Amino acid sequence: MFDALARQPDDPLLALIGLFRTDARAGKVDLGVGVYRDETGATPIFRAVKAAERSLVETQPTKAYVGPEGNPVFLDHLWTLTTGEAGKGRATAALQTPGGSGALRLAADLMALMGTKRVWLGLPSWPNHAAIFKVAGLEVVGYPFFDVPSQTVLFDRMMEALSGASAGDAILLHASCHNPTGANLTDEQWRAVSDLIAARGLLPLVDIAYQGYGRGLEEDAAGLRTLLSAVPEALVAVSCSKSFGLYRERTGAIYAACGNAETALSVRSNLASLARTNYSMPPDHGATVVATILGDAALKADWMAELETMRQRITSIRERLAAGLSARWQVLTAMRTQEGMFSLLPLKEADVMKLRAEHALYMPASGRINIAGLKSAEVDAVIEKFLSL
Repeated sequence: MFDALARQPDDPLLALIGLFRTDARAGKVDLGVGVYRDETGATPIFRAVKAAERSLVETQPTKAYVGPEGNPVFLDHLWTLTTGEAGKGRATAALQTPGGSGALRLAADLMALMGTKRVWLGLPSWPNHAAIFKVAGLEVVGYPFFDVPSQTVLFDRMMEALSGASAGDAILLHASCHNPTGANLTDEQWRAVSDLIAARGLLPLVDIAYQGYGRGLEEDAAGLRTLLSAVPEALVAVSCSKSFGLYRERTGAIYAACGNAETALSVRSNLASLARTNYSMPPDHGATVVATILGDAALKADWMAELETMRQRITSIRERLAAGLSARWQVLTAMRTQEGMFSLLPLKEADVMKLRAEHALYMPASGRINIAGLKSAEVDAVIEKFLSL
């Protein structure tokens, strides 16, 4: 019976990882995988995470199941971290999920269940966004967000497109550190988008996966908070993979900001029902680690300090790349104002293939590079390889 299945194409990024691993050339550089690496090339475990884990080894009383909703202390702390005053006192349904992807999938299933037909998605976006929405049965409607050749946000075109959205449609927004472009909306643009969403009766789904990697913890959540203050309902998908370095622990959450407590209870029950038939219970370890850190003043301060050091390192490498690459592509001076791990370079697929074949420089065919994966010692060599095109 398995013979009835057609083989699916390999995920391009996973295939790229395999090609990089088998490349025996010295000096190969991985600009593809979306993880932070330090100056040694390692993806470190936060000091605060290690400390929280040591505490859990000694004090955790059980490994019994958590419920479908997950760790309530984790959910409360994470909501406060991401939404601040804008989320305080808001009627909210919350569920812990297996990573940010699990949060997005639950959000998609919930929207399909409540009759949402279309999701508006700014292009380009993280490839899995459209895939998740489509497999949930939602129609994905693209709108222009970023122009790669000019490295600019197409805000006017974005607003024009969204003016054609119908009440009840959903819209996906990146809270900060846009993947794959690194480009973000200004504070003024966030206010304008929030007003449009409220006026047209749209449901925003905000993906916040890189808080602390752009301008800072508070600054990276400012747009989300502006939105929450303007709209009656919203979905927020949170990932702890980058901000806490918990990639393999699959730690995330989905929140629904609702109009009243009764509605929040109904939404929560539906999310729990969807989770129950999907993965039943979320993994506990990462969520308990985050709850421990955010609930301890000393651990939280140490986590914030280490995250800020990482952010500054990413910003420094970004500025060096912008200075070097703008000698060939003047528009790449825009990389200085972009934020977070990624930028999307104005390269043709043939250029990407040439860099891989001749210089062992690995990145997706789209030209997206992971700045956070570079060592400082590699930057000049990487710039030279790009300038050789």
